[in-house]
Amino acid sequence: MTGDVFAALSSPVRRELASLLLSGPRPVNDLAAHFTMSRPSVSEHLRVLRDAGLVSERRQGRQRIYSLEPAPLRELSEWLTPYERFWREKLAGLRDLLDEEDL
Repeated sequence: MTGDVFAALSSPVRRELASLLLSGPRPVNDLAAHFTMSRPSVSEHLRVLRDAGLVSERRQGRQRIYSLEPAPLRELSEWLTPYERFWREKLAGLRDLLDEEDL
């Protein structure tokens, strides 16, 4: 599942769509208004996010309303945690080394 999430979030457009949905559910037309691409193109990006489980879709009358789904992001965060620790330690070591050189 993590691979699907990474693939879905590899696109800057899809990352922006996810960011827009952080504030709550939004209709597709509202989301599409933030981009210069056509509405069908935005819908295709939303489909990729939906297929990865990152967004859900519901119909409200003639509108499609999209919501961000936190579970895949939580799984991704859990997967990334050891790498974050690794890089924090490496950067702290670099900081210490640079501080020593300043003396």
